[in-house]
Amino acid sequence: MKKQKPKAKKSAARSAKGSKSSTPARKAKVSREIGANQKAAGTNPQRVQAILQKLDEAYPNVTCALLHENPFQLLISTILSAQCTDECVNRVTKTLFLKYRTPTDFAYANPAELEQDIRPTGFFRNKTKSIMGAGKKIAEEFGNEVPRTMDELLTLPGVARKTANVVLGTAFGIAVGVVVDTHVTRLSNRLDLSRNSDPKKIEQDLMQVIPQDKWVLFSHQLIWHGRRVCQARNPKCAGCNLELLCYAKDKTV
Repeated sequence: MKKQKPKAKKSAARSAKGSKSSTPARKAKVSREIGANQKAAGTNPQRVQAILQKLDEAYPNVTCALLHENPFQLLISTILSAQCTDECVNRVTKTLFLKYRTPTDFAYANPAELEQDIRPTGFFRNKTKSIMGAGKKIAEEFGNEVPRTMDELLTLPGVARKTANVVLGTAFGIAVGVVVDTHVTRLSNRLDLSRNSDPKKIEQDLMQVIPQDKWVLFSHQLIWHGRRVCQARNPKCAGCNLELLCYAKDKTV
């Protein structure tokens, strides 16, 4: 019997060790990881089609809110829009595009002067480096023309998938992805079209359930709906035509 006691202690120790790994915090973490990897429940084709129909009814012809006259201006505006409202960017570019008209103008601008020109948009030092670098690369490597492929756009300083998708979709009508900004992220989660928080993963989720010919318009529709109705705080659920289709836990009705 004495020989068996140490074994019992080891068994009890293993049991105690196992109980530590099953703490509420660990269980919650595992649950979140499983939930994020599961396909969103709201992605069946009939429901997605109903959402698209409601968005078409509310926003049939919306487009990018950034004011521009050509693809290059749209590119610069989109870079400036990071952590800044479109309204602020439009105020800045109203005079900016009169002063700097071509990629070469931006490429060889006075950095200190350009920083002051775009200062209201925030992060003006980094943005100055990005738009000067993008202008230089477009002028010297792309013949002063904004490239029309995702791979080429991603080589430009300050350009990630969101910016590239804005330019390709709005300026050229090319749908290779879905624009995912803060509004699209929030609404995709609230509508249960994606359970991810990372923009790249959300984009992939949306590309699987939204028809490709709707990618460009769909992103604009979610952005407009996020600004006007489905706001981050106090969403206007009572006046939302998607209310009956919405699975959000923070609904106000």
